[in-house]
Amino acid sequence: WYDREFWTPARCSAETSVLELGSGTGEFMSYLKQKGVRRFQGVEQDKDAAAVVEPGLEPHVHVGDIWDYLDGYSADPFERIVMLDVLEHFSPGDGVRLLERINSVLSPGGLVVARVPNMGSPWGGIHQFADLTHQAAYTAKSLEQLGLAAGYEVVAFVSYRRGSPFRRVAEGALNWLLSKVLTVTPVVWTANIIVVWRRIK
Repeated sequence: WYDREFWTPARCSAETSVLELGSGTGEFMSYLKQKGVRRFQGVEQDKDAAAVVEPGLEPHVHVGDIWDYLDGYSADPFERIVMLDVLEHFSPGDGVRLLERINSVLSPGGLVVARVPNMGSPWGGIHQFADLTHQAAYTAKSLEQLGLAAGYEVVAFVSYRRGSPFRRVAEGALNWLLSKVLTVTPVVWTANIIVVWRRIK
């Protein structure tokens, strides 16, 4: 999944440095470790979540506030920054401010990868409204607007596909059928959408 939804669209290698904002229990960092990534860092404010990361990942986790981490960062910039199910917890204004602040820790030409509930899809509401802490809702178009407001351009939109091969095929067939009968169709049909932004200023 991460190969399809992150590694390939973000054009990564073991030499790529990665910062994950909102690293939770460390699942994505474990993936980076397995891929042989040498320099990666996670930021997580929930001490309980950070306490259960895979043994050996502890040095890669900064426990604390995202804003404080970004304000105090002074080391080499990262080539990729990842936010999985994080951006929707910020208001649209703070989302722009967060992307602008990320500029200070992102290398020139670096990429930002974010996953959010997809409100352009008929299936997105089940994720968007399942969490009362969500402060913003996004479609492909509004993600493009958010990025432009902060100095980024969209490189790619990626589907977030889960389930068995049969379910994925069935879902694709249903989406194809709906695209034939609806006057307006989403850029991405899946309930979550992944955007890849490139820093342009």
